[in-house]
Amino acid sequence: MSTTARLNADEIERLARKRAGVRMGWYIHALVFIAVNTLLTALSLASGRHWAIFPALGWGLGLLIHGVVVFLALPGGGLHERLLQQERARLAHQRDPW
Repeated sequence: MSTTARLNADEIERLARKRAGVRMGWYIHALVFIAVNTLLTALSLASGRHWAIFPALGWGLGLLIHGVVVFLALPGGGLHERLLQQERARLAHQRDPW
């Protein structure tokens, strides 16, 4: 949101719930990642082979990308806000945005 635009209480509540939900989704993803990879590591050690690193690395990359999107690119993040401001400025100077 632009710093000049004012939100009413309902819009603030809706936006806050959306952002909190997205962040909660990442926390749940991280918790499941830890639980499953702990179990896989135990199974890997019990079998005498160290194969659990491969799913952990792959899934860890997915978790990292998910975190980047949630904390940097989605609303509330700096990158998203800057891109939004640029688009607003471009559209404000056009006669027909389409």
